[in-house]
Amino acid sequence: MPRPLIGITTYVEDSTRYGVWDVPTSLVPTGYYELVQAAGGAAVLLPPDDPAAAAEVLSRVDGLVVAGGPDVDPVHYGAARDSRTGAPATVRDRWELALLAAALEADVPVLGICRGMQALNVALGGTLIQHLDGHFDVPGAMSWHPVRPVPDTRYAALVPEETQVPTYHHQAVDRLGRGLVASAHAADGTVEAIELPDPARWVLGVQWHPERATDTRVMTSLIAAADARTAAPAL
Repeated sequence: MPRPLIGITTYVEDSTRYGVWDVPTSLVPTGYYELVQAAGGAAVLLPPDDPAAAAEVLSRVDGLVVAGGPDVDPVHYGAARDSRTGAPATVRDRWELALLAAALEADVPVLGICRGMQALNVALGGTLIQHLDGHFDVPGAMSWHPVRPVPDTRYAALVPEETQVPTYHHQAVDRLGRGLVASAHAADGTVEAIELPDPARWVLGVQWHPERATDTRVMTSLIAAADARTAAPAL
């Protein structure tokens, strides 16, 4: 049987130097597709496109991973811009929010990673804390900290124990979006995972970077959900 095909969002860097080239490039760190492959899926990269094409693109894949990256523009959740919020990534915001809306409409399994979790929350009407103080041991660097699952959630069923996770972010979920529940927290109370509790839908976001770790349990579950959706008979 063919492996489930998982779409991973990418982002554009205006100037990327490799060989003799220094050109705009759509890219994503290799850890994302390596994690999909290690968990039993096949990966395809999704560069920014016309938001109107989101449903068409989602019809070609079995699951969606929304990757990490820059801050979501606060205009999308009705907030004034904090001076510490990064410059808007307008094209990416519009594309990924359209992909998330289409995936939620079509019940395509979704995993949001870091920015992707924040975008998932915003796509469902939630808001973000635009800057966290004191959340990291080493500000401005990737660090590891413990994450505790919330009992009786999908995430807790997948990862029942407290784990150390690699993380790098200065924003976080504030008000949860429609239907979402928090499914993991950091020691300081920061929301570290969110999900839709409906057991018939696989929608999960994690604030850390599983592509920088060796634990494949969350991604393996996404792959299994994508595989089950593909194998389900059409109604």
